[in-house]
Parts: sequence; C-alpha cells; structure tokens
Amino acid sequence: MRLLVIGGCGSVGSIVVPHLARRHELRVLDLAEPKVPTPGVAYHTGDLHDVDLVASLAEGVDSLVFMAMGPNADWGTPETARAHLDVAVPGMYAALTGVHRAGATHMVYTSSMSVYAHPLYGADPGPAPRDDDRLGRYPDESTPPDGYDFYGLAKRLGEEVCRNATVAWGMDAVCLRLCFPVPDDAWPKDGPAMQRAISTSARDVAAAIEAALARRGHGFDFYAISGDGDERTMSLAKAKRELGWAPMDNTGSVG
Repeated sequence: MRLLVIGGCGSVGSIVVPHLARRHELRVLDLAEPKVPTPGVAYHTGDLHDVDLVASLAEGVDSLVFMAMGPNADWGTPETARAHLDVAVPGMYAALTGVHRAGATHMVYTSSMSVYAHPLYGADPGPAPRDDDRLGRYPDESTPPDGYDFYGLAKRLGEEVCRNATVAWGMDAVCLRLCFPVPDDAWPKDGPAMQRAISTSARDVAAAIEAALARRGHGFDFYAISGDGDERTMSLAKAKRELGWAPMDNTGSVG
C-alpha cells in the first residue's frame, strides 16, 4: 500500500517505520527529521495542523497511520499536557481534514491502553506504586475508557476525533490501544512486573498495524494490543477474532 505516516520520527514511529517500509511505500510527515532515516522512505518536515500540506501528501494514499503525540520531556507539566492534547484533538482533526480532502477513506491510530485510568489490582482499586511488582488486569473493550491524566485523556479524545471522522466522512478508523512499544532488541521492557508483562515489540506493533490496514468497511473500532499473549493482564480476544492478530513475542513466555 501507499501510506501517509504522521509522527513517523517519534518514539513509536521510529521503531515501527522500518518494519512497515519492507512492504509499503511510505510518506512520513513529522516536525522533526529522522535520527536514522529508513532507506526508501520519503520524509517531509512539517506541521500536522497544516491542512493543505497534509492534503498534498495524502494524494493517492491508501491509508493514514497516525502516530503523532506530544513530547516526552517535562512529563506532567502544563506545557507538555497542552502539547499532547493539541496533537490529539486540533492536530488530529486538521490532519483528518487534509486526508479526507485528498480522498483517503481509511486510517489507523496508535492509541494507548492509558485510555483506562489504571488496571485493577485485586480488591484494591487504586493504582500500584511505580516500583510495585504486582500484575493487575485491564478491562476489555466493552468498558468505556476513563483515563483522566493528561496522556490518557489525550488518547481517548483522539479516539473520539477518529470516531467523528467515521460519522462525518464515512472513514474507516481503527484505533490500536498499544502497551509500552519497545525496539525489538530491547524487548521485553525493563521495569515493574506490569510494564514487563504488557510491553510490545516493535515488530508486533507493526504486525498489528498491518492487520488494521486490512480492516475495512467496519467504520470506527478499537483493539487492545499487547505482548501479553497469555492474557494475564488483559483480553486480546477481540484483536485475535477481528484482526487475526496475536503477539509473536509473548511476554508470558519470558516471565
């Protein structure tokens, strides 16, 4: 396929683009230049709010893959929160306007399981400390998102902008709720048990995007995507059933 990837130089995009480029023709739009360009990818530096620019880059594409997000620096500050919300709402809306203007009718959004406030830890409904070694469990897709921190809020509002595109323009919008994407050679993620259990290799993220690219004619939908193939922390049943996706790199096998 011919794909427009917005945010392809960021923390997720930079580890996934090399996988996607093996099978697809990619145009990448990002505010930043790539640190390590992937051969054969057409990189464009610019702002996703620029509707005319997005429309020009989206001419003739089969799908938009939206991986843009705010910065990781100064996490939790009002400035960083504003940047994440700006990307997810006005930025997403502007980008989808440009894509729609160009005639594209399909998109994939890399959302996050952070759309949920936190997993449940037994009878304790509160979040576990950052250094806790317990495994919690997330609700499945039938439970409405309730994320209230700026990142979870930005991601779930981004999903609503995607939903709006299906209502307003008839687009197919597939939202993938990712869990700690990490480079293949750094998988599974270091850290507390919960982070290790749900971390997802770059190749599995790319495979989920591939599956979402083939999901057409169903309007708006969303899927939990995780390296937890044994489903200790969340259900992956919907992704397995409707996308035909399951992680090749299963954290259940590595403890």
